[in-house]
Amino acid sequence: MRPSVRSRPAALLALLCLLSGCSDAAAAASPRTQAGTSPAAPATTSPSASPPAPVEQQVDAALAGMDRRAEVAQLFVVGVTLDDLSPGDDLVDGGVGGVFLAGRSRDPAPALADVTSRWADAAPGPRPWVAADQEGGQVQALQGPGFDRLPAADEQGQLAPDRLATLAGTLGAQLASAGVTLDLAPVADVVPAGTEAANDPIGAFGRQYGGTAADVVPDVRAVVDGLAAHGVTATLKHFPGLGLVDANTDEVAGVTDPVTTAVSEQVTAFGELARSDADPFVMVSSATYPRLDPAAPATFSRRVITTLLRGFLRFDGVVVTDDVGAAATFADVPPGERAVRFLEAGGTLVLTLDADVYPEMVDAVLARAEADPGFSATVDAAVRTALTAKARSSLLGGDPRVVR
Repeated sequence: MRPSVRSRPAALLALLCLLSGCSDAAAAASPRTQAGTSPAAPATTSPSASPPAPVEQQVDAALAGMDRRAEVAQLFVVGVTLDDLSPGDDLVDGGVGGVFLAGRSRDPAPALADVTSRWADAAPGPRPWVAADQEGGQVQALQGPGFDRLPAADEQGQLAPDRLATLAGTLGAQLASAGVTLDLAPVADVVPAGTEAANDPIGAFGRQYGGTAADVVPDVRAVVDGLAAHGVTATLKHFPGLGLVDANTDEVAGVTDPVTTAVSEQVTAFGELARSDADPFVMVSSATYPRLDPAAPATFSRRVITTLLRGFLRFDGVVVTDDVGAAATFADVPPGERAVRFLEAGGTLVLTLDADVYPEMVDAVLARAEADPGFSATVDAAVRTALTAKARSSLLGGDPRVVR
């Protein structure tokens, strides 16, 4: 696990700021240099300074071979449908950060591996993430030979710890065999017992591991570790939690959770899980949380991403959106603005299932970075965070997972 540079008193100050509704000054004052901040790197290096770690060297080498558009492209994961993966070839040729396998497939794992290997070989720079929704139950993208049928999370949560660990390890091995490097799972949302049917995005489909953080955390950790054991990065979703909402943000605009605060159970569960040695990503929810930030959905909220997640909870890794391409929540926001606002809030990777809006998003980020030096520095930090994650997942070459 990468050590946090944020002091505990500063983190507490950030939490007090969030709870009291003050400005983001406390977060901005942090010495952290992760995505969403404006780092001030030294112009020179002291002769006595230690040499950069291997991961940092890999990131520096990757950046040296990129122009600005190639850097910004690394901040996007773009969907292609599993019934026709050929559009992924053009995306990869163009240097996209990742490809999301959308829909459902019954193709065998070796057939998928042929495609993902082709993408890895064709990438002009860093190899792309290959991402899938492989949770279990009704959310399992890959269902063909070579992929076991997975029980839903609520059923997984009933397994004995050793059986769940075995299931998670098998899941990681099977995804790795197909060249999938990023699982947009597991769900870490806490859905209180007795409310499942009313919780449309999670509980109604049994996507939760339990009704309390004590139930959820050990099960989710087992899945994260099982994936990581085979080189597959997990994604904790959907911060700060969808366990208390009654509608799906993919289908309904204006979904709101009026209950969750910075110290709510599902928030602290995410914090505990996000600091795992396995370096999971965190997917931010598209709902709005008035007690955290009444002015914006979590996707666009600096209070949620930078002050709470990166500040108080001390997460310095990759923050990824839920779908911002086709989701009803963002229909009234121009696509380019969606990407810019997320990065401004402290995010790292923009996920869009609608590939048609990807060029517009990249152009908007480039234009804003050209016009605004502060935003340009934010983009710099996000790119470095994204590439660091790739280095740790062996997508920049070598085997850096052993270097911490």
